[in-house]
Amino acid sequence: MKDLVIRSFAKINICLNVLSRREDGFHDLDMVMVPIELHDSLLINEVKNADNNFVTLDDFSGVKVRHNIASSALSLIQKKYGIKKKFRVIIHKVIPMQAGLGGGSSNAAFVLKGIDKFLNLRIPTEELIELAKQLGSDVPFFIPCKPARCRGTGGEFEPITIKNNYFVLIVKPERGCSTHDVFEASDGIDLVTGNVDNVIQALAEGDDKLLAESIVNSLEEPASKIVPEIKVIKQKLEKMGLNIVTMTGSGSAVIALSTNLSLIKNIARKLEDDYVVEITKIMK
Repeated sequence: MKDLVIRSFAKINICLNVLSRREDGFHDLDMVMVPIELHDSLLINEVKNADNNFVTLDDFSGVKVRHNIASSALSLIQKKYGIKKKFRVIIHKVIPMQAGLGGGSSNAAFVLKGIDKFLNLRIPTEELIELAKQLGSDVPFFIPCKPARCRGTGGEFEPITIKNNYFVLIVKPERGCSTHDVFEASDGIDLVTGNVDNVIQALAEGDDKLLAESIVNSLEEPASKIVPEIKVIKQKLEKMGLNIVTMTGSGSAVIALSTNLSLIKNIARKLEDDYVVEITKIMK
């Protein structure tokens, strides 16, 4: 294979409960994660007569990337399966960074899947998931990349069903949120939690009223202390007629779900001059 181009999808958290801090410093979570059609693009090709891999991002958001997890994913799969070939991976960034949309974790997972496909290794899904667990909490989710209830640090998940075809409005303030900083801030306050069972039931039955009443993100309060605009955006979306509204992940993006695309587009036009705004769809 000469070149491989694959899509690296984002995710949203429809509910996120932080249950406790573990002795290893990580947190036990109970959350609903759903992939969305918004994606980065990965170009993978082999580099002949090279001693190193080359992984580059074309992001121009100004966010400083201290560590590229996609590079770690590439090195990990090479070491695990004794792959001597070297690769160039070019990541075209569309998923906003420091937004709670899982862009970096997605890139890592899709590098694993991309190398598997490029070399026709046919690695079992469970093996890829175990590799992904070594890279980060959200990375395993992106191997199957299906709606799921995720527990523990994120690596334990079970599939869920979604009845409605939701459009997703993503609104992100200029300032992003560091996952490390948000979790650190969360340790000093009492966190709210939601009923994940109700969220799963509402999604399966298409009950928007129950869904709107049940969604909670435990990290919204600590994230809002770092980026107060999160609460402002949430209030704006609710005043404009959207009911299923929450922050995703550790922020700073706020998401709204609706089956009414016209309403979503109308609200997006009113906000796009002040924020990073994306319209996409959930993936089932």
